[in-house]
Amino acid sequence: MKWFETALVVLTVLTGVIWLLDKLVLAKARARRAGLLEEKEPIVVDYAKAFFPVLFVVLILRSFVAEPFRIPSSSMMPTLLIGDFILVNKFSYGIRLPITNKKIIDIGEPERGDVVVFRPPQHPDQDWIKRVVGLPGDTVEFRDNQVFVNGTPFAYQRTGTYEGVGRGAEMTGASVYTEQMPGRSHQILHIDQAAPFHLGEGSFHVPQGHYFVMGDNRDRSDDGRFWGTLPETQLRGKAFLVWMNVDSAAPGWVDWGRIGQSIK
Repeated sequence: MKWFETALVVLTVLTGVIWLLDKLVLAKARARRAGLLEEKEPIVVDYAKAFFPVLFVVLILRSFVAEPFRIPSSSMMPTLLIGDFILVNKFSYGIRLPITNKKIIDIGEPERGDVVVFRPPQHPDQDWIKRVVGLPGDTVEFRDNQVFVNGTPFAYQRTGTYEGVGRGAEMTGASVYTEQMPGRSHQILHIDQAAPFHLGEGSFHVPQGHYFVMGDNRDRSDDGRFWGTLPETQLRGKAFLVWMNVDSAAPGWVDWGRIGQSIK
């Protein structure tokens, strides 16, 4: 969330300035006034010294190494479930400044099939998660619940019927398919007879500097089929690990079996 990132930056800078000001100016002034007696530090300075190192470390880790996110919706089922807490690699696609998200060091670019966190153009203050389907220069088509990239269809194989738990129970009965992308595969969900017409059908050209993203839960995802391509500047990082799942509507609340699962 952008407000949390902004608050973290502001608090880090504020406590750092107070700590530095005290070290360079205020501490010396207190020493001169006190003479032989040691003058007590102001409480503001004491708090700044205590919190600045912690805030600074959290800011560096969260901005440039890995950031935690929580999955709020069913759009990436069955890969990611409601209540999953995930870690996102913040340097896979380049080092970016906090708040502005401006890239300052170019390291790499998304590959087809990557699960990415981003800020959608229509909701720049929110963090969303989808899978990269189309790369710059591609033409992506979606028709009859099948994805075509540059005229070549992805291969599909039905592997079973989904049984959801907790807040994901609404997807019980959906068909599970393995979608084969070039060099990698993953599972998707499709609700048979979800609507009298196919939602999101169309052809989409991906311009340079953009990506086309879709959710794995094809009938429950607000993705590029409905709002277009994703600018590279909106990328936040690559999702790579589920470190906890907590769903208050599921038996047991914590799904211990999902802890430590890699995201593919």
